[in-house]
Amino acid sequence: MSTEDDVRRLALALPETDERTAYGTPAFYVGKKMFARLHDEPGVLVCWRSDLGDREALLQGEPELFFTTSHYDGHPSVLVRLDKLTDERLGEVLQEAWDARATERIRRDI
Repeated sequence: MSTEDDVRRLALALPETDERTAYGTPAFYVGKKMFARLHDEPGVLVCWRSDLGDREALLQGEPELFFTTSHYDGHPSVLVRLDKLTDERLGEVLQEAWDARATERIRRDI
C-alpha cells in the first residue's frame, strides 16, 4: 500500500523534479512538464504515459491498480489506486511517467 507521502518521496527523488500545485493539488514536474499529480479524489494519482496504447495496456493488464474516467478520454494519462500499489510498483509507474515527459536533454544529462 502506497500513500501520498510515498508519491512525494519517490517523485522528488527523480532528476530535475520539483513539486508545484496544479488544479489545486500537489503535482510533480520534470522541467516545465507535469508528469504526475495527486487527484482531488483521495488516494488517487494521475500519471502520464508515453501514449494511449501504453495507457490501454495498463488498464487491461492491471485493472485492480489502474483506471480512468471519461474526463481523461484521449489523454495519455492513467489514474492509479495508491492503496493497491506497492512502493516498488509506484516507483516504476512514476519513473515511466517521468520518462514520458522528460525532454531529451534532461534524459541525456542524467
